[in-house]
Amino acid sequence: MYRLIIVLTIIMSALSGCGTPSDQTQGRSAPVILTSTTILADITRNIAGDRVEVDSLLPIGIDPHSYQPTPQDAAKLSKSKLLIINGAGYEHFLESLLENAGGERTIIEASSGITPREDADGEHGIDPHMWLDPSYIIRYVENIRDGLIQFDPAGEAVYKSNAETYIQQITELDVWIAGEVKQVPMEKRLLVTNHEALGYFAERYGFTVVGTVIESFSSDALPSAQQMAGLIDQIKASGAPAIFLDAGDTMSLAQQIADETGARVITELHLESLTDGSPAATYIDMMKQNVTQIVNALK
Repeated sequence: MYRLIIVLTIIMSALSGCGTPSDQTQGRSAPVILTSTTILADITRNIAGDRVEVDSLLPIGIDPHSYQPTPQDAAKLSKSKLLIINGAGYEHFLESLLENAGGERTIIEASSGITPREDADGEHGIDPHMWLDPSYIIRYVENIRDGLIQFDPAGEAVYKSNAETYIQQITELDVWIAGEVKQVPMEKRLLVTNHEALGYFAERYGFTVVGTVIESFSSDALPSAQQMAGLIDQIKASGAPAIFLDAGDTMSLAQQIADETGARVITELHLESLTDGSPAATYIDMMKQNVTQIVNALK
């Protein structure tokens, strides 16, 4: 379990070293805020503006479920004073890093206050993929905003104004997604995914998750032959026309199932990481890309 460590002397030291935004333009650098993922980095940048520099611990295109930390990660983490994570057990790779990095930092759990989904049989724990429901991003924004204000009280007005603007953009995204999904009849809103990642998305927009190649909230697992056979039967019974994969997922197992069922494999989703430029350079771009792929495959 992550510890929330708030050390005022460290915070004041960090702020005295960066000065006000006007000081930064005179040769002083902004403090670096570290996030666990590229998605959180983008959300944080929208709130922070130019007051702080935001860096992601994980590089673009990396799946946090199977990530193995490097010595460079430990060095980067050791220098951080504020770390923003998703929480809900998502960043397992951080546990050893936090133990070995040294130093003290404030940790903000962006998903704090959101009640997580649990799998029906209780075997796989809780689902950390809250960010795939844009309505939950509003809570992310509020938690990050409040953490930045605590870290940098002088920036309160900036953080509040930027957060308000970004929440409006997220609200507009939510409305846009609902409109796009209306193109798909309710009986065709069927999702088959590589692992259990789209549960929150499905609940928000009226989809049914028929099944997953990997029966886990993590992609770092392997299905049994019995599970594969069960999913094939579920797809045939439901008529689900597509299997949706993250761009970083291995395609072989999904293709085996597709060969047995006639379903198409769609590989252009981005669920765990942003991309370097199009099509998922920002969180909003990522969600629009995912929704476009899903709607086009099902309508």
